Amino acid sequence: MKVPGIIAKCIFIICLPILFLSASLAWGFNSHWIFTYAFQKYDVSQTTGLSKAELDKIPASWTHYINSGDAYWHITVTGEGSSFELFTPEEQIHFKDVKQLIWLDYRFLAASLILVLSYVLTSIFWRRPRYWHQLAVSAIWGSGISLMLIIVLGIASMLAFDRLFLQLHYLLFTNAYWSAEGYMLLLFPSGLWFDGALICVGMMAGLAILLAIIAAAFLKLNSRKSDTRVRTAF
Repeated sequence: MKVPGIIAKCIFIICLPILFLSASLAWGFNSHWIFTYAFQKYDVSQTTGLSKAELDKIPASWTHYINSGDAYWHITVTGEGSSFELFTPEEQIHFKDVKQLIWLDYRFLAASLILVLSYVLTSIFWRRPRYWHQLAVSAIWGSGISLMLIIVLGIASMLAFDRLFLQLHYLLFTNAYWSAEGYMLLLFPSGLWFDGALICVGMMAGLAILLAIIAAAFLKLNSRKSDTRVRTAF
């Protein structure tokens, strides 16, 4: 294999875990179900004093905000007979920082998807069929690395999620508005993020396993065809 081909193969393998992770995170942040599930599990209505009808507004408002051009997340709710802005200015600044990270994830998703598809399409339509075997092997390698990353993240999360979550905030944010007192911490307790992380890791694992199964099935089928040709030749 020539050097450009080796480089392209390595890029493809590296991009697969990035693609699986960024796709899982993008789905998680846009999932109404995760928020609704967590609101019920952690009895957020009780801790915030907001009715279920008011809480039901939040997931849709959130996904609209992170996918819009709005700088800040403004949402008005009704509680105790009056309407009010749900989040303080400090909390809104934090959500703006979070939105920037989500859009960074979108960029990683788009870039990794373009690179992966470019390699796949080139291998299928431009190169000879013998490169399909190389593509399948590369897919298994990328899926394997993804699963190893998942195991590491899973073990770390199970052992010290709260500490890792705290350190992640220190690393990613330049201010302490993530700890601002208001409805934000009541609506989004650490348990919500732990459950969301597990769900996203599970989705990432599912994507990696599915691709590995498809690639392995192709290799097995291709091997049987090769054996048949050899037996026919004799």
